[in-house]
Amino acid sequence: MIREPCVPTGLGTPTSRRNALLAVRSALELAGVEGAALDARVIVRHALGLAPLALATEPDRPVEEAEALAIRDLVARRLAGVPVARLLGVKEFWGLEFRLSPATLIPRPDTETLVEEALRHCPDRDAPLRLLDLGTGSGCIMAAILSERPRAWGLGIDRSEEAAATARLNAARIGLGPRAAFLVGDWARALGDAAFDLVVSNPPYVEAGIIPSLAREVREHDPGLALDGGEDGLEAYRAIATALPGLLRPGGHALLEVGEGQASAVAELLADSGLALHPPARDLEGRERVVVGRSAARG
Repeated sequence: MIREPCVPTGLGTPTSRRNALLAVRSALELAGVEGAALDARVIVRHALGLAPLALATEPDRPVEEAEALAIRDLVARRLAGVPVARLLGVKEFWGLEFRLSPATLIPRPDTETLVEEALRHCPDRDAPLRLLDLGTGSGCIMAAILSERPRAWGLGIDRSEEAAATARLNAARIGLGPRAAFLVGDWARALGDAAFDLVVSNPPYVEAGIIPSLAREVREHDPGLALDGGEDGLEAYRAIATALPGLLRPGGHALLEVGEGQASAVAELLADSGLALHPPARDLEGRERVVVGRSAARG
């Protein structure tokens, strides 16, 4: 948890890159920022526009006054609780870089479990898959899957027009071209019956009453629309589960990321919608992270 901001020292000029880095790290550590060493390195590199190894290869190069001001600005914002990814405006996910906006969550490593599981259930790299991503946000889940399945096509839907626009920008930057489309809508209500091989989603799943107690970086800087899962955290899952029978092709799969302790309840919703259940996929920390259901095959 970040304590009250403290004023960074050692960021006057003249100074060196090495001393600037030490000053930023010290300020973050004194404020109780977790991962202060990594955050400091990212902040200094970003403020100075440096390549990854430049801090190590030219540590004694002087920092100009304008550069020191840029560093101090980023440090002040980090001490005010702004996550590093939002300072940079980008976040890496699945080896791809995604632009962020105030309407999108920061992609998390745990969500790569959803991508891994989706690819596992669609092992044919050359299959002409149809993919639906509900609550697409930055578009990271759909883009990651499409990057691994070159004949797949995806549709991302988000309730936020700004999020859908951000996802569209990311898909274009990654080079997905006509294989990715995006709509603004309330889950799948705008689609009616469709035919997708994969439906994926990382919907809002935080109980509304818990949001005020979340970490400052989350409650103040993540979009509430992407966090608030209703009174019990399951509101979005109910909407999705109800729509799935009309969205999946026979034999198609639905994969939903869940919060801690929610896997059983979400699995029950999928079963009530007529889907056969696979064992939930676990993330790197062993938590049940992705609930998987399969529609009945013909015959």
